[in-house]
Amino acid sequence: MIELKRISRFFQVGGETVHALDDISLVIESGEYVAVMGPSGSGKSTLLNILGLLDKPTLGTYVLDGRNTTELGANGQAQVRGEKVGFVFQTFHLITRLTALENVELPMVIASRPGAERRARARKLLTDVGLADRMEHRPDQLSGGQRQRVAIARAMVMNPSLLLADEPTGNLDSASGKDVLEALEALNTRGLTLIVVTHDPQIGARARRRVTMRDGKVVEDARR
Repeated sequence: MIELKRISRFFQVGGETVHALDDISLVIESGEYVAVMGPSGSGKSTLLNILGLLDKPTLGTYVLDGRNTTELGANGQAQVRGEKVGFVFQTFHLITRLTALENVELPMVIASRPGAERRARARKLLTDVGLADRMEHRPDQLSGGQRQRVAIARAMVMNPSLLLADEPTGNLDSASGKDVLEALEALNTRGLTLIVVTHDPQIGARARRRVTMRDGKVVEDARR
């Protein structure tokens, strides 16, 4: 479960204080599918960075799976991030010289997991996202939609409880984007908490909950 209690994030730009997030309180239950929406500059990316433990709030408390992450130092946050959170970005961030299989294995390599374990896990995840026949291909041999599905498999390889997707279809055509969304939603149906940041109302309409932001505030929180 995610609980944000009166989260604010301020930045100093020159002599001015910018309120990127302003007194946000949210509870997101395990297994929810949430779309975070709003125009550019509304605070979506800042919220995502805090949820993913890439940034800390200026004020407030962030509790993830019962743990107060705002009390942790950089090493503690990195540990929780590695155990609990997966990321999928608009740009795929794949290593071009590695195969799809090697890209998916990489987080487990960094975590010093045994080779047989990481290969088996990576093969299963690539099969799950429909890339059983593309495991030995490098990113430049894959389509955009296939590369994003490799990125999804890599995000899942450490078995996180929370997946954060930042405009995951932004660089894809409509058919590839639909495939990527369906792959993400399939993970959500298995119990994964899925939070998608998007400006696209069609993508937002697929989620069971829509959180709309403007000027660093939550202005609407709607469920269907």
